[in-house]
Amino acid sequence: MKLTWLNKLNVLPLAIILTGAAASLPVYAQSQQADPDTIHQRKENQQDRIAQGVKSGQLTPRETANLENKEAAINQETRADRRANGGKLTQGEKAQINRQQNRTSRQIYRDKHNARTTK
Repeated sequence: MKLTWLNKLNVLPLAIILTGAAASLPVYAQSQQADPDTIHQRKENQQDRIAQGVKSGQLTPRETANLENKEAAINQETRADRRANGGKLTQGEKAQINRQQNRTSRQIYRDKHNARTTK
């Protein structure tokens, strides 16, 4: 098949988009890694979100207990991982903690926005 100038114009935007997407992959991968400050800050933010949900009545006692237990399990696992590695977390452990915090964050949102309230 011979590429005419019209066919070349159709291929060019696709090539630019693919090149841009490929160039942004390393940046995206780096942003997914959680450093210790980020882990701690997310823990604090999630605790604040839970406290706000309790205060506003958006979270029931059962939902609150469930979320607090999940947060405690993540914190305990983080401490154990740090103890096992001389105070540091491996990249794999950081990624796992990040995934767990993401899951808990979604659960906080779902629990705060469901129909169950304490009022």
